[in-house]
Amino acid sequence: MAGMAIARFPSIVIDCPDPDALARFYGAMLDWKVDVSSDRAEVRAEYGQCISFQQVNGYTPPVWPTQEPPQQMHLDVIVDDLDAAEAAVLDLGATKHPHQPGTSFRVFLDPAGHPFCLCVN
Repeated sequence: MAGMAIARFPSIVIDCPDPDALARFYGAMLDWKVDVSSDRAEVRAEYGQCISFQQVNGYTPPVWPTQEPPQQMHLDVIVDDLDAAEAAVLDLGATKHPHQPGTSFRVFLDPAGHPFCLCVN
């Protein structure tokens, strides 16, 4: 078994209050196919990469950068033009976070409050 992977990484699952809404947000941002069921949704790229969203009752969004409650994870997505990408994600329902610690990326909150970054490199 040496040199063989134990598992493959087809998806990441994100907790949220409304999987349908969050899948549609990320589907529009990434131009990925959206698939929705009763308590779960996913977005999938043509090449197979997938992000799933599951409904959690009593969901509490993370607070960044204080970590109370902690973000636990965030997505970095690569863009060609920060200004154009910022305008596009704001139009989709994201919120730009007031704390911006870098110059080659910008921090936003998705509609459920998860931090994500638009990055140029």
